[in-house]
Amino acid sequence: MEPWPIVAWVLMLTFITDWLQTVQSRDFTEKDIIFLHPSTTPYPGGFKCFTCEEAVDNYECNRWAPDLYCPQESKYCYTRHKVAWGGNTVSVTKRCVALEDCLFATGCTGLDHEGNKVCVSCCEGNICNLPLPWNETDSIFATTSPLNDGQRTPLHPTVALFFSVSTLIILSHA
Repeated sequence: MEPWPIVAWVLMLTFITDWLQTVQSRDFTEKDIIFLHPSTTPYPGGFKCFTCEEAVDNYECNRWAPDLYCPQESKYCYTRHKVAWGGNTVSVTKRCVALEDCLFATGCTGLDHEGNKVCVSCCEGNICNLPLPWNETDSIFATTSPLNDGQRTPLHPTVALFFSVSTLIILSHA
């Protein structure tokens, strides 16, 4: 038997085993997805809101809302719902907004000259503006973190020591 078929088989088997080692793949696990998720946003803390301008109703707004991340300067999702006197939706507007756009905007207005009222709500979180505000109860500013950034400052160690010593002196004389 000639040696070239044996050499060809050895080379081919070597090539196949190398190929199998490099092609061997695995499915993503839940741990992989959790690890990769933060890196998939365009910036840390990135989020999405339903967005539309003057849609005829909530379904049309949410159905055709573009799947885009909010700009980095936005922190909240805004919903403006214009309701006719009879209770029917006139228009829906949803968008990403900064804090200033939500601070004094939430709530419902009285009936305007056309017999419509406007209810506005804001929320913090990924696609949190799914439902519509229909009344004062729904028209709120819902946040997951405190709005004031003021941190409580701990007592200076000497002040804490003073109070401890004072308490001990008072208790020892009682």
